[in-house]
Amino acid sequence: MTSQAERKGTRRILSRSEEIRAAVVDITRCAERALAILTPDLEPEIYDHDEFLEALKKFILARGFARVRVLISDPVRAMKSGNQFVSMGRRLNSYIEFRNVKKEFRNLNEAFCIADDTALVYRADGRRWEGISDTYEPAVARKYLTTFDELWHACEVETTPRQMRL
Repeated sequence: MTSQAERKGTRRILSRSEEIRAAVVDITRCAERALAILTPDLEPEIYDHDEFLEALKKFILARGFARVRVLISDPVRAMKSGNQFVSMGRRLNSYIEFRNVKKEFRNLNEAFCIADDTALVYRADGRRWEGISDTYEPAVARKYLTTFDELWHACEVETTPRQMRL
């Protein structure tokens, strides 16, 4: 078994929606405890795709303690279409929680998916497909997880997914 100092991740430069989706699926598959997702509008090209949903379902069902937190920075855009991810969240609401980013924080353009505090897919502009992914980059993952946690605690709690304005 390798020590954490010896462990290396796989870093990729991403430029298309298919690459972002594949990287998010990889990150989801390597998650052990938690996923933190900041998305502009539940991006159907990524989060409403069977490959992601299958990886997410396996992650949750294999771990009774799994936690998935999703922050949506543009809930108005997310409301325009149905989403299988939201449907899954309604069924598995003890594992998946959605929150809308408060209006005063919606100028944030970033989008990312973080597995535990070690792996991430990051885009500086969530409206574009250019980004990076790394399956083992704890320092960077923790930096963005800190940002995510600050937003998470500042945002309103949706009491049930059915009441969520999506």
